[in-house]
Amino acid sequence: MNLLLRNATIVSKSSSFNEQQVDILIEKGVITKMGKNLKNSSAKEISSKNLHVSAGWFDMRCLFPDPGLEHKETIESGLNAAAAGGFTGVATLPNTFPVRSSKSEILYALKQSANHVVNHFPYGAISDNIEGNNLAELFDMNKAGAIAFTDGRKTITNSNLMLIALLYANGFNGLIINTPNDRNISQEGKVNEGIISTQLGLKGLPALAEELMINRDLFLVEYTEGKLHLGPISSQKSVDLIKQSLKLGKQVSCEVSIMNLAFTDEALVEFDTNFKVFPPLRTSTDQKALIKGLKEGTIGVISSNHMPENIENKDVEFDHAAFGVTALETFYNIYQTYISSKLPLSTFVESITTNPRKILGLPDIHLEEGKAANLTLFDPDETFVYQKTNRKSLSTNNPLFDQKLKGKVLGIINGSKSFLN
Repeated sequence: MNLLLRNATIVSKSSSFNEQQVDILIEKGVITKMGKNLKNSSAKEISSKNLHVSAGWFDMRCLFPDPGLEHKETIESGLNAAAAGGFTGVATLPNTFPVRSSKSEILYALKQSANHVVNHFPYGAISDNIEGNNLAELFDMNKAGAIAFTDGRKTITNSNLMLIALLYANGFNGLIINTPNDRNISQEGKVNEGIISTQLGLKGLPALAEELMINRDLFLVEYTEGKLHLGPISSQKSVDLIKQSLKLGKQVSCEVSIMNLAFTDEALVEFDTNFKVFPPLRTSTDQKALIKGLKEGTIGVISSNHMPENIENKDVEFDHAAFGVTALETFYNIYQTYISSKLPLSTFVESITTNPRKILGLPDIHLEEGKAANLTLFDPDETFVYQKTNRKSLSTNNPLFDQKLKGKVLGIINGSKSFLN
């Protein structure tokens, strides 16, 4: 199907049409013309009062626990949620059952998503069965299509294993990703350690647990000269540590979860377990530091940190509830409603387009004539009500149901495939 996008404001620093309003003609999956008052009788026209178009969005961190826990999310339902949220590409964590720690699991993930409009890039596990003891088959998984390596929701706490992983991945320019959390410090913490945790009578999860692990990993990167991505990070001190490492020229990058940008631990006063996320919501001081880190370029990526959970793991007392939120479908709405006044749209778009693709070694997307169409369509002025009846995700652990949110994703175009909301 040929498509004609009418009066679209381009949001792409690399495009010669950046911040301009133009028509975009897409024929057979390729951008053939960009300009004013384009005509094509065979093309389906797409318009909105304030249509914006950027390169297709990319999420660096989401979990589709298929195989093993398909009742929470399958690969197909997760990709459908990603499409509805405006993403043309996602990278998924290996925390499945069996764990994605060998070639066969990588091939399964790729086969399940082969024909979808959203491109799927599976991570392979760093350790066998994400047990944190022995190195998994990194090279074989890399050859099979693993885009990078992480134990996902589990932190590599074994320093020697982390050192070996960084050294080994160097041999094929592989990327190691670690979730920073020293479990000897965090213990059974539920929420950010501070005034709110004391008021609510909940066990605190100190930022120190994150910061100590980041410090260790930065030393290991310096020693191995490896490539490391950290995240999601959540504290002011974490931003400072990574900023100093970048000044020294280390191959380090990091990300922040959309929830940590939008909310603080004050959101927990109602004991809504859907705000129980990891890393935990921290203070307004941390929130401001994270936003500043994005503006300065210390933090390169915003992720959804999409973690589906069945209701039995959320509709319980706060202490016993699982961590996680389904943020793919409301990702843009969270930005537009809670963050847009603090973070420019251009920075937001860079953090979910160019930057994650660069970190993962994927080609950038160019909004120019003759280039393949890989686009996200959105309108900042429209509103969106996320309802359980219209969701794509199989899980409902999201605190924003039935609320009127700012902004709306209109659809995505990925080559000859498209998804329109």
